Amino acid sequence: MGRKEIGDAMHRIEGETQRMGVLVDDLLLLARLDQGRPLEQRPVDLEALITDACADARAIDPARTIVARVTAPLMATGDEPRLRQVLANLLRNALVHTPAGTPIEVALRPEGTMAVLTVVDHGPGIRAEDASRVFERFHRADPGLSRDQGGSGLGLSIVAAVVATHGGTVSVSETT
Repeated sequence: MGRKEIGDAMHRIEGETQRMGVLVDDLLLLARLDQGRPLEQRPVDLEALITDACADARAIDPARTIVARVTAPLMATGDEPRLRQVLANLLRNALVHTPAGTPIEVALRPEGTMAVLTVVDHGPGIRAEDASRVFERFHRADPGLSRDQGGSGLGLSIVAAVVATHGGTVSVSETT
């Protein structure tokens, strides 16, 4: 085996190792949440989280329109890194599962004592049978995507678990 082949093999091994590390971290997080272990509880600026998440998504797909709509600055008590993960997972899901160029909107508004976060993509939508299972662990609505493209099927289950731990709910609905 020549230097180039060895370098290519090492690069592939490194990529697989990173993917496995992320998978293990995701599974550990879900196990901790299943056990009822508390998350960090500190003041979190939700507007800043949304602004950062939209900027990150634009960096991943600069050609796509990604708009943040915040009606009022909102603070919440919670685990900032986990809430950032929720937003990252929702936006990654929208980026991966909609056609290139499909606009995405992230909205934040107060509703009583709660904050309502909405991620809207204007893609083709999701089949009804998948919509009812989209937050289940390892469910993949598009099994034709490779793990590199479509992930492990844990992203939205992490969203649901983290949101529930923060006293919230998560759902999927058709774009109007």
